[in-house]
Amino acid sequence: MEHEREALRYAVRGLLAGYPTRAAIGAPAGYDTELWARLCKEIGVAGLAVPERYGGAGATLLETHVVLEELGRTLTPAPMLGCAVLAVEALLGAGDADACARLLPGICAGERIAAVAWDAAEVTGDAEGRLTGAAHHVLDVEAADTLLVAARDHGGAALYEVDAASPGVGRRAAKSLDLTRRLGTVRLDGAPGRRLGAAALPRLRDVACVALSAEQVGAASQALAATVEYAKARVQFGRPIGSFQALQHRLAEAHVRVEAARSASLAAVGALVAGAPDAADRAAVAKVYCSETLQAVAGEMVQVHGGIAITWEHDAHLYLRRAYGSAQLFGAPAGHVARLASSVLAG
Repeated sequence: MEHEREALRYAVRGLLAGYPTRAAIGAPAGYDTELWARLCKEIGVAGLAVPERYGGAGATLLETHVVLEELGRTLTPAPMLGCAVLAVEALLGAGDADACARLLPGICAGERIAAVAWDAAEVTGDAEGRLTGAAHHVLDVEAADTLLVAARDHGGAALYEVDAASPGVGRRAAKSLDLTRRLGTVRLDGAPGRRLGAAALPRLRDVACVALSAEQVGAASQALAATVEYAKARVQFGRPIGSFQALQHRLAEAHVRVEAARSASLAAVGALVAGAPDAADRAAVAKVYCSETLQAVAGEMVQVHGGIAITWEHDAHLYLRRAYGSAQLFGAPAGHVARLASSVLAG
């Protein structure tokens, strides 16, 4: 299987090479729709973790992890995290076979974009399935055809399917520090919804954190590689700055950080796939450590590049923005440290 994953990695990397990240930043949908269509149809990235009976490849989150790392490496805007990971996981977790049969084939083909609004504490559902409330920090909200909304109703936290064009549905883009990732707010005012089943929010949170950690590892790896190349080429005092011992030590420390983050992320996704009892703890570790690693390495990238790093023309500021934006996505690191401490102390 490792050989197949490496083949997948290089197939994705090769396709991404022809689509500059900056060209997609201002796109109406928030991503390059042509690239997403090719990723889905030629490589099948959106259906990797989807069972074959619903049009997917029947693989696991391990394969999805590979794609996310490559997308993170290039900071490519794409609905992979929000749609192909969170929406797919939410649908499969709800256990509604009819909804899966209706929605998942379109997601796998790249023809349907689903966004997950999982602020269940902020949305309520009545006996007729009408939803009221607001959800924030929703990925792919502008491009979504379908909303999967977690809401509190008579049965607790439930997942509802909502047509994004339905009356009573309002969507608004939010200003984001990370220019390569679109977030938004969904406001519901008696919007009609179809109840799909219980919302498995703890599992969804863990999958989200681990998937995000894969992106962070990819971004940190590329930020480090670009910084090392610059240190080899930049000459100061008649020598490449990479020859200075102090800088060598800093880059060596960054390398160790990246490799440790990769190990934490892989351990977490492996635990999720295996259904290990400590999967939630490993997800928290990955979220915290990979967030901190990307912040540290992106900061080092800016420091080593100097003034050029804060110009629009250079990509260093995009990696720094991704670092601080992604650290807060799905909960700040401090919150995950707290739940990890609670779990460890309880054990």
